Amino acid sequence: MNIGFIGIGSMGAAMVPHLVAAGHNVSVWNRTPEASHALAGVTVAASPAEVFQTDAVFTMLANDAAVRSVVLESGALASARKDCVHVMMATISLALVAELQEAHRSAGIAYVAAPVFGVPAAAAKALLNIMVAGDPAAVAKVQPMLDAMGQKSWPLGSDPQRANVAKIAGNMMLSLAIEAMGEATALTESYGLKAADFLDVVTNTIFASPSYQRYGGFIATDTYEPGFKLTLGLKDVNLALEAAQAKDAALPSAEIVRDNMLAAVDQGLGEKDWSVVAKVARRRSGLDEGIA
Repeated sequence: MNIGFIGIGSMGAAMVPHLVAAGHNVSVWNRTPEASHALAGVTVAASPAEVFQTDAVFTMLANDAAVRSVVLESGALASARKDCVHVMMATISLALVAELQEAHRSAGIAYVAAPVFGVPAAAAKALLNIMVAGDPAAVAKVQPMLDAMGQKSWPLGSDPQRANVAKIAGNMMLSLAIEAMGEATALTESYGLKAADFLDVVTNTIFASPSYQRYGGFIATDTYEPGFKLTLGLKDVNLALEAAQAKDAALPSAEIVRDNMLAAVDQGLGEKDWSVVAKVARRRSGLDEGIA
């Protein structure tokens, strides 16, 4: 099948090789073309509109502004092949999802939401978990490609917003886990129990999950080299707060995390892994004064 992929960042660059290995003809486009040329076995497209002439297009872009620019403002969607299926894998706002649904209906193009849980290292091993929602026939058409990129697809119905709200809520939960570990280790260290020793216990017992282990390891060793940049994590927490506001709901814990993330960005930590927000949580807890 002829497939298009737009957005060759760290995630996209890890995902595309699986599509090539599965035998598909893959055309790629990225705003910085050097990233596209670094991939083996692909055709580098001249524009987003060219990519939308394939059987299915997968987009993995950074934020709402990038999606609006590349998909809508470029004219790519308006000129797309009518039997093309567009699969949006980016984490975007629910308001933009609704806008995209209407734009795709007007253009006569099928739209599927398929955001993922997983970091680039997981993507490189095809270990992503993919939330999928959209027209069943369109989902069925692209399912083999999703299977090539992930370890499991989780069908969440025909409304694309369901897949996106699952991703946003899941990332919010991860941010709360990081906040919890930051505060908890401040408490344990104030009584002489090192963060590494405490986190070794809880991430192998009551919180024995890959995410707690991954981010707990960063907190325990005080190393925060990017896996998922803090600025992207802040974007996702803001998406959760915006989605809640649209339903007149409150997310008080997420507001605390958002404030700590903003403080971390102000301290020049925006390019670090988002678990660095635990450092701010520890300081704000008031428990880590005097801890070595």
